[in-house]
Amino acid sequence: MSLSGGGRQAVEAVWRIESTRIVGTLARFTGDFALAEDLAQEAFAEALVGWSRDGVPANPAGWLLTVGRRRAIDAFRRRAALDDRYAALAREAEEGGGDGGSDVLWDPDRIDDDALALMFISCHPVLSREAQVALTLRVLGGLTSDEIARAFLVPTATVQARITRAKKTLGAARVRFEVPSREECRDRLGSVLSVLYLIFTEGSTASHGGDLIRTDVAGEAVRLARILARLLPDEPEAHGLLALMELTAARFPARVGPAGEPVLLEDQDRRRWDRSAIGRGRAALVQAGRSGRGLGAYGVQAAIAECHAVASSVVGTDWDRVVLLYEALGRLAPSPVVELNRAVAVAMASGPAAGLAVVDQLVDAGALADSHLLPSVRGELLTRLGRRDEARGELEIAVRRCRNDRERDLLRRKLAALG
Repeated sequence: MSLSGGGRQAVEAVWRIESTRIVGTLARFTGDFALAEDLAQEAFAEALVGWSRDGVPANPAGWLLTVGRRRAIDAFRRRAALDDRYAALAREAEEGGGDGGSDVLWDPDRIDDDALALMFISCHPVLSREAQVALTLRVLGGLTSDEIARAFLVPTATVQARITRAKKTLGAARVRFEVPSREECRDRLGSVLSVLYLIFTEGSTASHGGDLIRTDVAGEAVRLARILARLLPDEPEAHGLLALMELTAARFPARVGPAGEPVLLEDQDRRRWDRSAIGRGRAALVQAGRSGRGLGAYGVQAAIAECHAVASSVVGTDWDRVVLLYEALGRLAPSPVVELNRAVAVAMASGPAAGLAVVDQLVDAGALADSHLLPSVRGELLTRLGRRDEARGELEIAVRRCRNDRERDLLRRKLAALG
């Protein structure tokens, strides 16, 4: 397979699919997380040149791992004094040999452990919360620095600096590449769950670009959430987050039209929803409720998603229950976005005027000042109330703020419909 004309796209596709496993395998090989991430980046940089010239190898992951391993040996040799571990690794790798397609490092039975170790190392307590999120999104989610910056509304240079500092901090603290103890897992669980949720959110509604949904990113978050829930079967929020992801992803097939345009909930063909994913999500939600401690924030969001999943239509949705669940969520994890979603539910349960009253409270508080979400919802409610001129003004603001091409097109269509 030749890369002429599309070399970068091909390498980026492999990076998106394989980077987590490659970094994890190299980290296990070297025992050095920061070095492993650098080695993976160097291997992919070499692929940009080599694959354009020679074509994609039969085993891209094996090729990249072999390059990363060889570069690791070179790094060991450059050190002023090799300790016994590095010397032994170098000897074993040299004796193993292998060509560019070797998969000598590829151990399928260790992939899950490697990914989990990466999750908890990226969320190590020696790192700041911002660094934890940025590093995990970069290494496990495969997101670029630009994508992470857009997700957090900060400059790209800031994200790059956070990632660089995080790797240096892990190295200085001599953090070992290993799955932490069960007690340590529980201490870091909140950070890990938050990061996985952010990865999934970026995939389910892309912050920018030409695609509404990035199923590769969302799928990676679901995969990692399944691993986490399997390893920590008694942690309700691990199951709650998995339930939320499964129930949300179940609607992906109906959320996008033939030309990639967004399809609103009321217009979706519910026959296209993934019933298997709904079943998995509901089962995970049951598991989350078995602890006897009540649902956490992710579990409550999953319960809201379940209300939509089991309803036959928008009109047939139990909106009173959805409002109650959003009120509970607002107590567990208060945020302007939660309140905005509650406003939408209130509008469905009690009419647009009641929903608009909630939205106006957010406006008065100066919430979501840079987001397109608030003017978008306010414009929709004003339209339903017949206040077309005000609705037009809100939708124009939403168009200017929106960074996703597909969502922006939808907002423009709503504007055009106002005349």
